[in-house]
Amino acid sequence: MDATAFPETHAVSDTSLDIGTDIIKTHLKTAPSAPGVYRMLNEHGDVLYVGKAKSIRKRIVAYTQANRLTIRLKRMVAATRSMVFVTTRTEAEALLLEASLIKRFKPPFNVLLKDDKSFPYILLREDHTWAQITKHRGARRHKGQYYGPFASAAAVTRTLNTLQKVFQLRSCTDAVLESRTRACLLHQIKRCSAPCVNKISKADYDDMVAEARAFLEGRTSSIQKKFAAAMQEASDALEFEIAAVYRDRLNALTQIQSHQSMVGAMVDEADVIAADVIADRVGIQVFFFRAGQNWGHRAYFPKHDKTDSIEDVLSAFITQFYDNKPAPKTILTSHKPTDAALIAGALTERMGRKVELTVPVRGRKAELMREAKRNAKESLERRMAESASQERLLEGVADLFDMAEAPKRIEVYDNSHIQGTNALGGMVVAGPEGFMKNSYRKFNIKSEELTPGDDFGMMREVMRRRFSRLMKEDASRDRGHWPDLLLIDGGKGQLSAVTETLDDLGVSDVAIVAISKGPDRNAGREQFHMPGKPTFMLPLTDPVLYYLQRLRDEAHRFAIGSHRARRSGDIKKSPLDGVPGIGPKRKKALLHHFGSAKAVADADVRDLESVDGISHATAQTIYDHFRG
Repeated sequence: MDATAFPETHAVSDTSLDIGTDIIKTHLKTAPSAPGVYRMLNEHGDVLYVGKAKSIRKRIVAYTQANRLTIRLKRMVAATRSMVFVTTRTEAEALLLEASLIKRFKPPFNVLLKDDKSFPYILLREDHTWAQITKHRGARRHKGQYYGPFASAAAVTRTLNTLQKVFQLRSCTDAVLESRTRACLLHQIKRCSAPCVNKISKADYDDMVAEARAFLEGRTSSIQKKFAAAMQEASDALEFEIAAVYRDRLNALTQIQSHQSMVGAMVDEADVIAADVIADRVGIQVFFFRAGQNWGHRAYFPKHDKTDSIEDVLSAFITQFYDNKPAPKTILTSHKPTDAALIAGALTERMGRKVELTVPVRGRKAELMREAKRNAKESLERRMAESASQERLLEGVADLFDMAEAPKRIEVYDNSHIQGTNALGGMVVAGPEGFMKNSYRKFNIKSEELTPGDDFGMMREVMRRRFSRLMKEDASRDRGHWPDLLLIDGGKGQLSAVTETLDDLGVSDVAIVAISKGPDRNAGREQFHMPGKPTFMLPLTDPVLYYLQRLRDEAHRFAIGSHRARRSGDIKKSPLDGVPGIGPKRKKALLHHFGSAKAVADADVRDLESVDGISHATAQTIYDHFRG
């Protein structure tokens, strides 16, 4: 298991265990006998554990019998200082609520699904005259059909490329479609039928939309027969160019059909979830099958206690995994999860249709499961090898910077601006498992007293805001949140700015290192600066140097990317955005009438009134706005 997954296994004092037990006994008096969810909280109000039960009272009685608890549960009880109960109508509802709360609070004593980003879908938008096919992620605000989930953006892109070759539907936005006066490059390479310039009739385009929908729903044989017949008909009529178009579309369709043929006969709509365990660590591989097609797979490595069985981990994983995404008709698993029937019932209730959990034991589905288990094992082996390498690198960092132990949280800082404009600071975070992207932060520089381009002043502001907030939110200085090492992109000046700021805040137990480019700014000749120590360099072949370079480059990439996004947003702003009472509709009318925002600003009240939707009062407001 992950070394950082759970609190350390130090001995539990009898006093703290007795206090925790007494607190649970006190809450037992008011605990409901109904199904529901309970939370165990520590002295700071942080959630230690979220559990579900058919009867909350009967469940928490077990925590009062200290002699029957495992070491892990004794630690949890010893840290408990309060409890919260929420009742539900059924145990199935309690299961779903438990999964939602675990993902929200990330309690250290629960099995945690660490990587749960939203999955991409293919969207066939039908709220426009010319339907659009595009990649989609997030809330479903558009009218149309959503197909997915796909395991990754790359899997969506591959399928979209095929759809463009076969059905030639537009992928451009409505604004681009309406502004074009000639066909784009996609039409020239035969990946779009160019409805923007009427290269195709509405009826023919609608036929292709229907064909694309059939393909995404798995009805490909009829499309294949239709293309073959059309190709033969064109060939018989000596219309060889048209026949070649259908031949190319047929080849593209056949290619993806052959790629998917291994699964088409096995499953129509299912997720295959395989788990494997090595040295008390569990790796899980999820394959997505929709419409008889393999839409990719993804590996997960949930945090768990080494005493958790693989069935317990699978049970917790599945409930958290489907908390924010629809479940398919069938979920095939390598092991029977704990509470399998309850999970199936809860997902059935949520989806409004039957969801089945099964463990295939024979036939082609069992072969598919063996393949998924092999993938799970290989992914876990790679993960463990990477973790071991990462641990060696972190131990090397500790030795290099005279730290007592390997850092578990490294925060790397860099600033970005152009002559002082759109200035911001970026923070990236790394640890034993690599970059922790959900912990990245950006700091828009707010101080009006700074001289534009003052890197030292920017760094002071970033440090002051970061650690002032951290001290308020985590006064106990939990090493899961507090950094062990600060790596600053810069030289002695940036180092002094950081150390002075932290000294003012009373923070003295964090190692600080600045990394500068060195002579001629050559990569590999970086110089390292530490408080009270002479500047030093590392050998060009030192793996720790490569690791620190990677951290620095990631901070630079993040800061530059955030700066560009902010600058791009400012560029898109119009002078009309700040005018009271002028929304998108009126702004569009004004720009269409006058041609530019500058012309609007120079117009008098009478000219402004002549625009549709602009009253005398609004015209006067616009006129006054641009004249102070």
